[in-house]
Amino acid sequence: MNTKILLTKMLAITGTVLDWLPIIGTIVLSAVSTIGSGIFLFDFLMPAEFFPLAIGGSLLLLWAGLRAKRLARPISWALDGVIGFFVLSQAVAILTGLSSGAVVNGGWQENLANGLLAGYVLSVIAMGVLGIRLVVSLFEPVKQ
Repeated sequence: MNTKILLTKMLAITGTVLDWLPIIGTIVLSAVSTIGSGIFLFDFLMPAEFFPLAIGGSLLLLWAGLRAKRLARPISWALDGVIGFFVLSQAVAILTGLSSGAVVNGGWQENLANGLLAGYVLSVIAMGVLGIRLVVSLFEPVKQ
């Protein structure tokens, strides 16, 4: 097997796994906590805590997409969403005083920050779906 193709496949697989970890990790840890405590526990901020994994996986997917000349444009759009929504949600929390506690929770500031955080989560999911599509396309048999 050509080493260029092998490296591209490894980049795509690793990037896809890293992109799904913030989502799957949140769900699994929520399920374990819920089963252990007997009450529903869900930390909706956890995907933001896994931002380094999401950005690392997204960059690997972009690299693989550029190498394979497949899905590079949609992957770059999703990467823009991952970075943009994350940075904006953090900026809104800081600039409005939400993160320092200067503003009471439950106002428009919290709704805006949570809405931007939801955009980040949706971008990470979109990146994971694009990663799966890229991996599938890389493993398709070559048509002759």
